[in-house]
Amino acid sequence: MSTQDKDEMLRTFTAKAEAVSCVVEEVPSMAKAFDYVVDLCGKKEACKLLISGCEEALSKKAEGLCETKQAKLVAAPNLNKKDFGSLKKKCNDNGFVCIDEGMRDHLAGTDIGVALCQGGIADTGTVILDSDSEETRLATMISEIFVAVVPKSKLFANTYEAEDVVSKLIGKDPSYTAFITGASRTADIERVLALGVHGPLEMHVLLLDK
Repeated sequence: MSTQDKDEMLRTFTAKAEAVSCVVEEVPSMAKAFDYVVDLCGKKEACKLLISGCEEALSKKAEGLCETKQAKLVAAPNLNKKDFGSLKKKCNDNGFVCIDEGMRDHLAGTDIGVALCQGGIADTGTVILDSDSEETRLATMISEIFVAVVPKSKLFANTYEAEDVVSKLIGKDPSYTAFITGASRTADIERVLALGVHGPLEMHVLLLDK
């Protein structure tokens, strides 16, 4: 593929992803991707646990259950050990908690989920994610913000060109391959669009040079 074709595919992916409210940025390295995540986490308010009844007069024991989560949480279960260690150090330096397992203990209160994706489809602005691991599914579905890192070398013009990658992913047993296009949205209730109802409120795609 020529450089011109690659640039056109990159522009198409960006336009399609932004059309569904994604924030798309290019990053030269995983280190810069992690800097982006930490900066994003620093700018957002810590997500709060909403427990029914906390507005009522409660015993001290019950009030303890209603305390707002204090530390911001970043979950990145599908990174390799080296990359996770790098992200965790940056998080620790900024006072954030970073985990790669134990997502069931954080079903509410995950600020950012981070995942390295297996590909991207330009004509729909979709990312392809191997989600066999429950930890990966939870981190990318229950976080307030999902940051998808997609190597530029794994961008495809359309689903036909992604066939080999997808066939390999779905050929495993068991297999759970996710195709994610934008943040969670629904208009089920009176046709009023609502974001973040069934999944992340925001989605950021970082297109990785290397």
